[in-house]
Amino acid sequence: MCVPALPLAAVVWNGLLGRRWAPALAGGVAVGAVGLSFLCVVTLFTGALSDPAPREVIAWAWMFGGDLHVNFGFLIDPLTLVMLLVVTGVGLLIHVYSLGYMRGDDGVVRFFVYMNLFMVSMLLLVMGNNFLVLFIGWEGVGLCSYLLIGYYFHKTSAARAATKAFVVNRIGDAGFLIAIFLVFVNFQTLDYLPVLAGAGELSTATATAIALCLLVGAVGKSAQIPLYTWLPDAMEGPTPVSALIHAATMVTAGVYMVIRTHVLYDMAPAALAAVGIIGGLTALFAATIGLVQHDIKRVLAYSTVSQLGYMFLACGVGAYAAALFHLVTHAFFKALLFLSAGAVIHSLGGEQDIRKMGGLAKSLPVTHAVFLVGTLAIAGIPPLAGFWSKDEIMAHAFVHHHYALYLLAAAGALLTSFYMFRLTYLTFYGASRVEPDVARHVHESPPMMTAPLVILAGLSVFGGLLGVPPEQGRLHDFVASVTAPVGAAVHAASGDIVMVLMAVAVGIALAGWGVAHYLYSIRPSAAAAWSERCAGTYRLLLNKYYVDERYDEMVVEPVKRLGRWWDWIDRRILDRVVTGIGRGADVGGAGVTWAEKYVIYGGINAVGYANHLAARSWRKLQTGLVNHYAAVIVIGLFLLVHVLLVWLAGTSVL
Repeated sequence: MCVPALPLAAVVWNGLLGRRWAPALAGGVAVGAVGLSFLCVVTLFTGALSDPAPREVIAWAWMFGGDLHVNFGFLIDPLTLVMLLVVTGVGLLIHVYSLGYMRGDDGVVRFFVYMNLFMVSMLLLVMGNNFLVLFIGWEGVGLCSYLLIGYYFHKTSAARAATKAFVVNRIGDAGFLIAIFLVFVNFQTLDYLPVLAGAGELSTATATAIALCLLVGAVGKSAQIPLYTWLPDAMEGPTPVSALIHAATMVTAGVYMVIRTHVLYDMAPAALAAVGIIGGLTALFAATIGLVQHDIKRVLAYSTVSQLGYMFLACGVGAYAAALFHLVTHAFFKALLFLSAGAVIHSLGGEQDIRKMGGLAKSLPVTHAVFLVGTLAIAGIPPLAGFWSKDEIMAHAFVHHHYALYLLAAAGALLTSFYMFRLTYLTFYGASRVEPDVARHVHESPPMMTAPLVILAGLSVFGGLLGVPPEQGRLHDFVASVTAPVGAAVHAASGDIVMVLMAVAVGIALAGWGVAHYLYSIRPSAAAAWSERCAGTYRLLLNKYYVDERYDEMVVEPVKRLGRWWDWIDRRILDRVVTGIGRGADVGGAGVTWAEKYVIYGGINAVGYANHLAARSWRKLQTGLVNHYAAVIVIGLFLLVHVLLVWLAGTSVL
């Protein structure tokens, strides 16, 4: 209970008192709450190492009536604990970094309230013992992402990006809701343990329907094809927000849900294949877009979409533990990359265009070093964390004879290595392209910002040891009871095949690095020449395949036109019909009296106007002042007690 309760207490404190009484303490309260929550998780984790058996904690009976009985409870098992460590651990480092990054911002109290509320929602999502608690956290992170992405609400681009994220996620959530309904219809419960225990009794068709509806929700939340377009635009929020959303929390929710419900997917081979195909296509598709982007955060955003594709691909081939392994390592190096990018942006006064950077390695030595570590990790260079998790996913795909998915993953890995080293070279090496007035103020970030970067760099280097050797590492052993892999494990395959696959993975990563080194270090003019030679392809990738434009043409604008059309009908036809009747038309052949004319003519608008007046009157009850609300509560309790006493006495004095 204390894990989500501590950040929630910080939300209440900062929300009610932070701005008025102690705005300078808001950051400390927020960071302290997440830090204490992390310590609670560590305590739970150490206890579970000796006894990993799942445990349920029921807080209270939430909903009950008829066949529906839902408790507000938590399920503590190895999968939950791994997710909690990632969410609270990486989340804590991002909160500490935010103390330096957001210093001096006028809305810092509001920022930390949103951040803590995001943490509460994500903790509920991963700790819930049933689909309904999961859905509460699921919607909570969606709401908080809207608030955080639109933090700079005075910017039109930020407001639009927040709205886009909210709307696109609602599409996925509709599928998720249908899945919850189907689960209840077939199991008469929403609790995980009985649902997953009885999944084997489902027919293939029913299991496929539930799994596909769950997949729709996962695709929206984890930004997979075709609902990925909201995530790159989420860069409009402050950089710590980008790190929190992209690394350890919201976007991993879909992957977590697939892993949590993997028993249902095991019963639905078609749905499982869909997971793998969507993941493989997304991994390659997003990587191609990242090749030519100029915004440092947007390159990392498409990298996130691509890496999430690897996690879905792993689930699609039954390698659930490998998907969780990559989720953990990705949290380390992606948080590192985003926060390092934030340090660069901070030092350049808000500049995000890598064409206006270059030569920053000398001015930002610490940021350069940790960013290079993150690049090596995500590119899959051994022995860093990304190599072990990504290689395991690709090996699973090959060993289980999913050769098409293996080729998609291999192509995506090649492009990932290329565009990440391209980003590194253009940002930190070569001649400086920084504007002269900006160059005079370039400086390394304060220790409050660099300390979390160093810690994340260490995790990016050594975090891969959690899963070494494949299928026998500590992480895999810990979660084996929850994520038992389907089919033959990698370690059961021939040792020669495994070594060859590892060598191929290393060769792919080095090849991408080599091409980037040639184009952006040895012969920078060659990159410009290739851009001109392949101008059509370059424009296509730079404009992200024009997917957003097609969505606007096919979905957004038609919906707007429908709204305008209905508004025209309402004003020009329905209102005029009512007006014509009111001016003397007969109803049923009988004359209309003046009273009837008044009712017919003004009835519809009068109802609407009366509702408007009532709303304006009643809204005065909602003053926003806590003391007023407390007074109303006290008066209400007094009246209820009075009525109860009168009823018990059998008399009436009212």
